[in-house]
Amino acid sequence: MPQIVRHLAVLTLAVVAGAAAAQTTLEKVKASGSIGVAYRESSIPFSYLDDKAQPVGFGYEICGRIVDEVKKATGRADLKVNLQPVTSANRIPLLVNGTIDIECGSTTNNSDRAKQVAFAVNYFYTGTRFLVRSDSGIKSLADLHGKVLVSTTGTTNYRILRNLISENKLPIELIGAKDHAEAALLVQSGRAAAFGMDDILLYGLRASSANPAELAVVGDPIQVEPYAIMLRKDDPAFKHLVDGVVARLMKSGEFEKLYRKWFLAPIPPKGITLNAPMGKELQDNLKALSDKPAT
Repeated sequence: MPQIVRHLAVLTLAVVAGAAAAQTTLEKVKASGSIGVAYRESSIPFSYLDDKAQPVGFGYEICGRIVDEVKKATGRADLKVNLQPVTSANRIPLLVNGTIDIECGSTTNNSDRAKQVAFAVNYFYTGTRFLVRSDSGIKSLADLHGKVLVSTTGTTNYRILRNLISENKLPIELIGAKDHAEAALLVQSGRAAAFGMDDILLYGLRASSANPAELAVVGDPIQVEPYAIMLRKDDPAFKHLVDGVVARLMKSGEFEKLYRKWFLAPIPPKGITLNAPMGKELQDNLKALSDKPAT
């Protein structure tokens, strides 16, 4: 009899574990009364901290629209938003383990990440370029030969640059930084000659620096990639909700208003304008509504 009881206990635990694993994001949010929203601390203008250490940004604002829709879908007007800062290195693990439910930052939608997570409709396109000191004389990748190049650990940019250097046997030392702010500081202090990252993030870091004229964004884009809101994998109901919000913003013209607000007008904390017009890839996607990943 004790052995039968043990078998029943094991079976019960397995059933409970299976049910928990099968719980969708909307079910989880409704049951808990809270949703985990991830933000970045220095991914200007997508998700970053303002002068009051509060998250703001283009992606963060879109997350707010999604949370409003989640409240309607779950019937939880009292839904609590648990804000969670994330880095390039921990954003995917925290999403997979349920600490966060959605991430609206500057995450590249690519095939490799799609093995672990899902992505909504692409909401930006960018290319890898370099942030350098204006007086460095660096204009291209070739000018980095014999110098130190930094990129943020855990990003696709770091992987692309590492592979590029290795495959072409380039005499460039690539080092990793924990976040974009640290990488930019390494360039400003002279400990690295350039910071390789998505060009729009580099423009944001330049604009928010103490003296923007001291920094320049240079080089031809190495690879153009899409950004998208990151979700847990195998949750079609939640992806449908998020895609629906993004699609409505794009079709109604509200997305373009948000774009002008964050890319073509003064933004906090210093009131500097990025002057980054919408690229052709993004303009096309306002009609295509594609979630196609980069390779």
